[in-house]
Formats: sequence, structure tokens, C-alpha cells
Amino acid sequence: MGVSAQMDPLDFLTNEELLFFFHRKKTEISCIEQPHRLLTQLRDHDLVSEKLFENVKKMRSREQKEKGFYEVLDWVEKKRPQYMHQFWRCVFEDHILQLYPTLRILRNSLLDGTFKLYEKPPDVETLTEEEESEGKGEKGKKKSYTRKRSKDDRSSEDSDDPGPSSASTPKRRKPAKKPSFSSPVKKGDKQEIWMWPIYKIQLPVTCGDKEGTLYRDKLPEGKKCILSQGRWFTPADFEKFAGKEKCKNWKSSIRCRNTPLKKLIEEEHLQCPPMERRKRTCVQKNMRFPVSSSESSSADLETSSSLLEESDSEDFQEQGGRGEGTEFRGRVEEEEEEEDMADLSVFQAPSLPVTCVSLTGTLYKYRFASGSRGKCVRTEERWFTLEEFVKQEPTLTDGHWKKDILCHGKTLNFLLKKKILRIHSLLCECAKCSTQKEDVMAQNNDDECYVCHSEGALVCCDECPQAFHSHCHLPTVDEDSPGEWICTFCVLRNSQQWRDSSNISEQEAFKAPVSQHILHCHCLLLCVYREDIQKVFVEDPRQTVPRYSEIITQPMWLDRIKQKLESGEYQTVGAFVSDFQLIFSNCSTFNRVRFTETCYIINKSPNN
Repeated sequence: MGVSAQMDPLDFLTNEELLFFFHRKKTEISCIEQPHRLLTQLRDHDLVSEKLFENVKKMRSREQKEKGFYEVLDWVEKKRPQYMHQFWRCVFEDHILQLYPTLRILRNSLLDGTFKLYEKPPDVETLTEEEESEGKGEKGKKKSYTRKRSKDDRSSEDSDDPGPSSASTPKRRKPAKKPSFSSPVKKGDKQEIWMWPIYKIQLPVTCGDKEGTLYRDKLPEGKKCILSQGRWFTPADFEKFAGKEKCKNWKSSIRCRNTPLKKLIEEEHLQCPPMERRKRTCVQKNMRFPVSSSESSSADLETSSSLLEESDSEDFQEQGGRGEGTEFRGRVEEEEEEEDMADLSVFQAPSLPVTCVSLTGTLYKYRFASGSRGKCVRTEERWFTLEEFVKQEPTLTDGHWKKDILCHGKTLNFLLKKKILRIHSLLCECAKCSTQKEDVMAQNNDDECYVCHSEGALVCCDECPQAFHSHCHLPTVDEDSPGEWICTFCVLRNSQQWRDSSNISEQEAFKAPVSQHILHCHCLLLCVYREDIQKVFVEDPRQTVPRYSEIITQPMWLDRIKQKLESGEYQTVGAFVSDFQLIFSNCSTFNRVRFTETCYIINKSPNN
């Protein structure tokens, strides 16, 4: 959905547009302090000749360097006009932007729409004719091909750096168009610009005939977040400023490229500011108002009905604009949840069981970022984002993760309101929110070893979500081996042995040679390792348990079984399984003897 995060935003601008921007800003660029590093960058990318580079390098005073640097930029404009994409990519590289704040400002003005690329500069001939006509006292009479300029037009032109007009000057000027926020979108392109990296911080918005810039990080804080004509507005105030106060629904009246903000909020491209819930005033149908006249009675009824409409409108916006019946039911359910749920202790665990109709999974809170970011639901087959998890349910055609996924009988929307889950900011750059390929791939596998439940350097299976330490897996994994790697469980699942083994009896299985069922033995041992969370049976008990060797004459432990299996000491599957039985019988014997001794000591004590 949307444009890939890897796409260069400069690709959406033509070479002519970048050349126009370069022409307007080359004086500003030439005034930067210590331009040596930038010149070196341009020279290394073959955009500036060695001779020009050396000439500027020899200059000592700041004035000389500014003049020399401007001459270099002027040379680039005249001799390298076809390489504007390459020029701006060099200038906008991270290590250059860190050195020169001016270039960061230029980049923002180019990519966030504040610099108007599509507004052509006035013709020199036109201005000359206007001045001559004004000098002759004919201010009201202008040529038919000139356009009338408003004060805003003049101020915007005066603010730009002086420079020649465009190369082709038409004899007849088209009627002036209303200035609009330029963007890297060609006319007719329907791409969703709010998904582009260049609009990660700001979005161009309109309401009526007013234009502004929405600062995305300020919106969820409830602050003034829209800048228009040098003034800051809240969304509701911007709606009034545009003359749309009768709408009383800024989410629908304020738009980004003809798309209402309500849609962006519903799809979680924007976060809605917190809303203060008003106490509802319920009016019964049979309720009579104490009035002294018919006029006051009708006035009270109108006031009450308007209060109800305003309250319902706010709830409608808060619920994201669902249908009336769904919206009413959702409101009742939420109120019941808030009233009934006093004990939140069941939600304090790091992982929570979740369901979606017939689906079941486990939600890991530390992996959650939003509905579409952070694969946080683990099923037996794989990891899902919440939106992906809902789509797996075949009976839901228009499901939503906030209302259709349940945890202990409560919706995830309830968990969000109680701040048990917290949605990450749209500007978040953590690994869970990242769109980088390696970060997304890393979320497809578990974050801890399947066997020992600890983190570290893990080897990930390419067929299932499981991950292992190289020394925990059986057989041991060679970390340096190239290509895909599949764990023992997936190898067994895909092999013919899995199907053949279901047809033999237990006695036949015990007599079978280990060499023919090595995958089964590996899987069994790995499963027992996994279940021994406290590591009671992993190591030699004689080293840690007092008097163990006095009671148990033939000790056995999991590491010993692993060693014997890998060295080929087991001839049959039965011999392999008997060592597991020996571990458990030793445990039972040791605990029974220790319990008997403890009871004897207690009975012999003087207090008894």
C-alpha cells in the first residue's frame, strides 16, 4: 500500500523543476560558511571540474570564497543543467546535511511544499511595460497579456532571489491561478502522499479556500498544529478560519489532497488528539419541561435536541464514523467495559491470549507498535501484525483489529484506553516501526531461543517462526554456512519419516535403530529441553545436589543424553528413550528417600 519507503522523493520532480529551484537558491547556497566539504562532494561526483575546485580552494577571505562559490554554482547551472537530480542527491546526503543547516532548510522547503515550483516568475518585458504605463499615469490600463498581481504575489516574488526569467517567455500570459502547495506529485497521480518519507513530519492540507501545513507530531498532543499564513491553528480553529465553522467536523472538512483527515485517522496514518468525553444529557420522549409559555417550551426543546445532536456528533467522530447502529452498540459496549472492568491485573503479563472469532494467538506487548506495524501476535504458524491477524479470519469481510480482537473478553480498543497497549508515534523510528527490509524480516522469527528461552545471537528458521542458539539446536548449526536454513522440526515435518512413523507400533519403534529415526530423537530431546524451564534436569545433579551420589547409583541428565546421541552410543530408539525414563525414576527415588528422612527427623525431634 502506497509508495515504497525506499523510493527517492526527488524522482517525483522533473529536471526542469529542480533547475528552477537551483536557480532561485544558488545565491543562498553560495553564502554558506566553510563550503570546502560541499565543493569536495561535488567534485568527487564529477559535477565540478578540478580547475574550478582548485580556484576556490586557493581563496582566503570569506567574500572571495562566496564569490568564487557562486561562480562555481553559476557554471553548474550553465554547463550541467541536465544533471540536477544528481546535484541535489549529492547536496542532500546525510553527512552533508549535518554540516550545513542551510541545506537542511532548502531540502525541507523543496520537499514539503512550501516552495512553489509551479508558479512561474514574471516576465521582464511585462514588468517593464507596467512600469512605463505607470510612469505615464495609465495605472488602470494594462496590456491584455499581462496579469494583475495581488499583494501576496508581489511579496512572494520579492522574497525570492533575483534572477532571469524562464528561458521561453510566452507572448500571452495565462490567467493567474491560485497559488497551491506544490508536491512531487504529477497532475493526475493518485499516490497517497502521506505514506511518503518526505511527508513524515508535515502534510499540506486545505479547508475551503485556505491552505496550510499540518505538523503531524503536534496533532495527537491536542496543540495548535496547522500553520497557515504565518498563524498557528488547532484543527477546529482552522475550520473556522476557512469559514467552515457550520460543519463542526474538522475531520471531514480539512483535507489532504482531497482526502479527509478522518480517513487518514481511521487508517492510522494520523493520530487523533484526545477527546474529552462529555456527560450525556438523556431526554425521554414523554418528559415534560416546566414552562410558562409555549415559546419557552419550544426553545428548551430545541436546546435539548441540539445538545443531543452535538454529543452524538462527537461520539460519531470519536468512533471513526461508523454506521448509526454499529456506533450506538459500540458506545454501549465501551461504557459497559469501563464500568465493569475494575481489576486490570489479568492484563499485566508480558504476553496475552487473544482471539478473533475462530482464531487464537498470543499477543506480545513489547512487540506492539500499531495495527499495521509491529508483528506482535504469535500463532503456531507465524507472526502477524494485528491487521494481518484479523484478515486471517474467513468470516470477517470488514474486520477491524480494535473491535474484533478480544483479550480476556475485552476489545483491544479497551486495552488502548486503559494504556495497557500504547500506539507508537507515526514519527517513531524504532525497529518495530521500521520499513527497512532487514527489520521487517527480523520480525518474522522469535526473539528468544526455542530451547533455552534466552536471547542472544540466534539462527532463524526460514520456514517457521522458531529461532535457536547454534549450540542449542540439534544438530549444532554452522553459523557461517550460506543460504537458507531449516530447523529440525521443519525437516521432520517435510520428510517421509513423519508419515511412515505413524504406522508402526510402540514396540517396533523401540526396536528400530536410532540411525533411521535420528530426526525423531533430535525433536524429542529438543522438546524436553524446552519444557525444563528451570533447568532441573540439564546438568549433572551430582555437582549441585547434596548427597545425590549416595542415593542414586546410576545418574542421568539431558546433556549426557545429548552427548551419547551425538557420539552414536545409542543403538536403538528404546535405549535412547530408557535414559529419559531413568532421569524421571532417579528424581522420584531421590525425592522419596529425602522425604522419608525428613519425616523421620521431624518425628524424632523433642518438640514432638
